[in-house]
Amino acid sequence: MLPLHDGLVLGVLLLNFFVLGTSRLSSGIRSTALQGAALAALPAVLHPVWSFHKVLLVLGTLAVKSILIPTFLLRAIREASIRREVEPHVGFVGSLLLGALAVAVAFTVARRLPVASSESELLVAASIATVTIGLLVIVTRRKAINQVIGYVLLENGIYLYGLTQSDRVPFLVELGVLLDVFVGVFVMGIVLFDINREFDSLDSARLVHLRER
Repeated sequence: MLPLHDGLVLGVLLLNFFVLGTSRLSSGIRSTALQGAALAALPAVLHPVWSFHKVLLVLGTLAVKSILIPTFLLRAIREASIRREVEPHVGFVGSLLLGALAVAVAFTVARRLPVASSESELLVAASIATVTIGLLVIVTRRKAINQVIGYVLLENGIYLYGLTQSDRVPFLVELGVLLDVFVGVFVMGIVLFDINREFDSLDSARLVHLRER
């Protein structure tokens, strides 16, 4: 039977592919919310001994990654009246193939790294794959909100790697990363609203046509 922590990591990887393969922005946002819930559960599953640090980390991760950021992004697409990514720079099938290649490379690299255990090797591989797929979403999507989703995936990958170092990293550093992500998405959302109101578009390709007056 598959251990629970392995199942959660596998779920994180599968949700990466769902983001790559869907054109609906709301589906991509909800996928990141589910991914956030899996990431929140991982510290408790990996280290069953509870502490104030762990409780704070689990609750903070769940609140920011699974509730606050997805809620804010869903509000953003409602306000901007956009629903789908119609013409990405790389098609959805091509994106899925690139994502599969990223996962294969990630597991190959993780096996060559000096990790402490098989659990750490799986986390490192998943973190490399998630960071790479996040960058892939940022580069291949036109809609700015999809690029924000890619940024969230990228940070989720960094968070996964941080779990391999959780005994060495103070909780303030981990919570600081979560706060940085929330503030970054909040600021980007404000900018997106302003762009949509002024130029009636959230297509990042059109931003290159802006000039100072």
